[in-house]
Amino acid sequence: MSYIIRDWLNLGLRWFHVFAAIMWVGQTFFFTWLDRRFHSGEKNVWMVHSGGFYIVDKQKVPQLRDQTLHWFRWEAALTWLSGIALLILVYYSGGAMVGAKQIGISVAGIIVGWLIYDLMWISPLAKNDVAGAAISYVLLVGAIYGSSLIFDGRAAWIQIGAMLGTFMAANVWMRILPAQRQLIAATKAGQPADMTLADRAKNRSKHNTFIVLPVVLIMLSNHFPVATRGYNWIVLSVLVLVGWVVAKFIREH
Repeated sequence: MSYIIRDWLNLGLRWFHVFAAIMWVGQTFFFTWLDRRFHSGEKNVWMVHSGGFYIVDKQKVPQLRDQTLHWFRWEAALTWLSGIALLILVYYSGGAMVGAKQIGISVAGIIVGWLIYDLMWISPLAKNDVAGAAISYVLLVGAIYGSSLIFDGRAAWIQIGAMLGTFMAANVWMRILPAQRQLIAATKAGQPADMTLADRAKNRSKHNTFIVLPVVLIMLSNHFPVATRGYNWIVLSVLVLVGWVVAKFIREH
């Protein structure tokens, strides 16, 4: 492939990836904010935007209506697919990850990382957010350090970004959406909805609001080699914590 075609593909994919991510992250934090308002005691939320006034309420128990039910899912899929395409174009085939061995480790790391994360958060440990977050951070720092030993600077960070981005997309498609479908199916069948499914889906959505801050940082890191060189694993480990603190502040205000 000529460098001109590769550069245009790189630019086009980055443009698409960033725009899809903006839509996904924006929606995630909007619904997080909306849910926070209801938990603060508001029965409905009155909003104004672009000259339109909106009143939103939240059903405590799902009820079927005649209106079209709007789903928010394709932004996650498009963000992940374009991100993986960039990973293949820039890192797997572009020489930033050297040889089949590094590429194999990268793919295996993403898959194994998801399995460990998912199994941990469907285990009894999921009932304790503080313990789960602490163990998650230790495991993530281990993954960051391991990546820094295997891959060069930027590639090590991107590997962690691809893994965390996969967590987010898999949370949507493998945990949140199936739970929503089961709730709707039960309601259609006239059966009581299992609200524990809603709680599990909400928990994964909460995880995404914390994961996204480090992921966005990693997306930008390509332009700042000062962060990805030297003690890059320590820098990223610290910045993950900074991102989590910021996410917690945003969620609570």
